[in-house]
This record gives sequence, C-alpha cells and structure tokens, in this order.
Amino acid sequence: MDSIFSILGWALLAVALTGTGYALLAAVLVSRFMRAAPKVPLQAPAVTILKPLHQSEPDLARNLETFFTQDYPGAVQIVFGVHDQADPAIAVVRALQAKYPQADTNLVVDTALYGANGKVSNLINMLPSAKHDTLVLSDSDIAVGPRWLSQVAAALGRPDVGVVTCLYTGEPARDGHRLWSGLAAMGTSYSFLPNAVLGTTLGLAAPCFGSTIALTRQTLDEVGGFAAFADQLADDYEIGRAVRARGYTLAIPALGVSHTAAENTLAGLFRHELRWTRTIRLVNPAGHAGSIVTHGFIFALMGAAMLGFSPAGLAVLALALAARLFLKSRIDGLFGTYAGPLWLMPVRDLLSFVVFIASLFGETVHWRGSHFAVEPSGAMSQV
Repeated sequence: MDSIFSILGWALLAVALTGTGYALLAAVLVSRFMRAAPKVPLQAPAVTILKPLHQSEPDLARNLETFFTQDYPGAVQIVFGVHDQADPAIAVVRALQAKYPQADTNLVVDTALYGANGKVSNLINMLPSAKHDTLVLSDSDIAVGPRWLSQVAAALGRPDVGVVTCLYTGEPARDGHRLWSGLAAMGTSYSFLPNAVLGTTLGLAAPCFGSTIALTRQTLDEVGGFAAFADQLADDYEIGRAVRARGYTLAIPALGVSHTAAENTLAGLFRHELRWTRTIRLVNPAGHAGSIVTHGFIFALMGAAMLGFSPAGLAVLALALAARLFLKSRIDGLFGTYAGPLWLMPVRDLLSFVVFIASLFGETVHWRGSHFAVEPSGAMSQV
C-alpha cells in the first residue's frame, strides 16, 4: 500500500510541476500581451453600443456611467434594453440620461422572446433602434476605461478583422459580500484571464467574451443576426465562432475591462462558476480536459500529502504556490487590478478544483433562477 501511495504521490507532483510551468508561462505571456502598443484609430466610425440589462445589479450605475464618459472622437449612441417595464434597471438608466443629457441614448422595453437565451432576445429587440453600422455589445456588469472604445474601434478597423473582444479582470462588488465576491473576482483575474491569454497566444483558443463584442452590422447579418444565437447559452463564444467561420479574424486589443463580481453566497458563487465550467466541458471538451494542468497547487498539495510531506513534496508545493502568487502579482501590476489578498489564493485554487471536478458530471446549468439542459452544440432548453 505504501508503494502505491508513493507512486501516486510522485505522479501528482509531476502533474503539479507541469501546472507550475503553466503558471510561469502564463505570467510571461500576460506581460508580453500588455506590452503591445495601443493602436490609434485611423478613423473613428460612428458606433452604437448595445447594453442589455436585467434587474438592478450591484454597481450597475457606476459600470454604465463608464460608457457615457468615453474619450472617442466619433459619434456614439448607447441603446439600453430590458424585458419588463418594472425592471429596476430602468431607474438607473433614467438617472444617467438626466446626468448626461447631451449623450445620444435610447431605452428599449420589449417583452418579446425568441428563444431560451433572454439576453439575446433583448438584443434582437434593441437592434432596430441602433443608428450606426458599427455595433459594440457589452454586458451590464462591465466597466471600461475612457480609451476603451477608441482601442476597440482601431482593432476592428484592421484588415480582415471581423470581430473584436476584450479580456476582463474581476472586481468585487462594492456592496457585495466581501469574501464571496472577492473569491469570484479572484477566479476571473487569476485563473480565467491568464488561461485566456495563454490559449489565444499559443493558438489553442479563439474566445469571444460578453465583456466586449464589436462587429459591423454587415458581419452580423452574414452570421444570421442575433436570432441565430437565441437558444445558445454561450452566445458570446458562438458569435465569435460564427464570425471566424466566415473567414474573418478575431482581435483582442491590449487592454482589460472590469467585471463586477456580485456573488453574495457560497452557493451562488458555486452555481455561477459551475455553469460556465460545465458549459465549456459540453461545447469544448478537449479544452476543458486540458485545463486540468492549471490546478498545479492542488496537485502539489495532494502529492505532498501522499508522500508524508517529505522534503521533495514540500519543495514542489512551495514552488507551485510561489508560481501562482507570482502570476497574481504580474496581473495586478499589469492590469491595475486587485481582486483579493495573497493569503486567499490557496482557498481560491481549492474552490476552482472543486468546481472542475463537479463540472465533469451532469448536463444542466442554473441561470437567472432557472435550470437549463445544455446540448454539445451549446443549445439550451429550460428544464
């Protein structure tokens, strides 16, 4: 029995060392990504920003206001959309419209649904109000810097680029639960973001994120309009994949936007992360399986325990933890973010591993108070 534990312990340490190398490589690639010089747009096309809303989320007013204060030389229209006349997000929009009366804004209230994805139905309802042919979609829980639109427009104006998206960091909600929203933000900043940079840099992935999706009306028409994604859970990913399938390139400018983590309970945090991790498993099983190497610290902890916390096991454990902390420090410095303290990183990594294991089982997700079954195609239906 001791020999079995010894063999398994050394095997786990080997996986941990692979994960440690992965973390260090991600730190290098994140630094290289952010060193890219921001592109200056040769022209500033007129842009319509589409902001689908659902209920009054934490920090909603602060997030939406960042879209009113863009340093952009071209014409900008912002279209907000809700499904319900009683939606409290309407009051937030009205207050911002009063604060910025010079801004070109519209609010669309329409109950029509076209599929299982309520956000996409909202976008379908909003699109007729869009004045301009350059469209930029952005989720309601996103905050952006003043040069965001200029850099996105510059990227979209490059030859052969059909869609632009942006990486995002996590930021705990100001009025949210400090621990749970902090852990959620740490997962975004220190797991999702470096994985996305590494995957795109090495050509292993071409993701498209709801933080920013910029494309022209012509390109949207070519992929079937928003209606083509009305039943897709990962609508942002599917839009990007559809555009790339038409022969266009996806561009990611060297900037990060901020995603507000509003989780107030451990159960809510777990459901949210399980939904996306399970969705990745269903629509991209190879990528999901490969992500096992990102859990280097947990494998080092298990391997060290099986070897009785021998000097070799403790050395690998220390190295794995140091690599994760180094990656965190690089992301904080490069993106100007701070999702949580160093001492929470082991807890965050343990939670990520539990979510990964749970995602291996089941084919349903919890979203906006309902359960949905998800097919390998990414289509969903309410259970």
